[in-house]
Amino acid sequence: MENRSVRIYQLLSQLGVTPNYVGFFHLASAVQLCADHPERLQLVTKWIYPLVAQQYGTTWNAVERNIRTVGNVIWKQNRPMLEQLAHRPLPKRPRSTQLLSILASTLFSEPWCSQ
Repeated sequence: MENRSVRIYQLLSQLGVTPNYVGFFHLASAVQLCADHPERLQLVTKWIYPLVAQQYGTTWNAVERNIRTVGNVIWKQNRPMLEQLAHRPLPKRPRSTQLLSILASTLFSEPWCSQ
């Protein structure tokens, strides 16, 4: 589990997100939840955001907002890498659920650590 957290943090850092954003940790936790149980992506506002909010002592709305903010940072800082991870061009910034899906599926299927 520890190794997984480190890999998620490394991935987010490569995408241009730093830990000074609260959303960095919210997104890392959400990605881990999605990687553990991909079916949770079907109802993110019911299964993911509340769990992350409980872990960090905040509301699900704040978690969603913070993940959206980090998504904007990724979009501006490293869109080419995000598109590479998505295996397709992205004509517009992915929504939070799409971002979670891209990152969770990437976590163990891509050799992104060697880039």
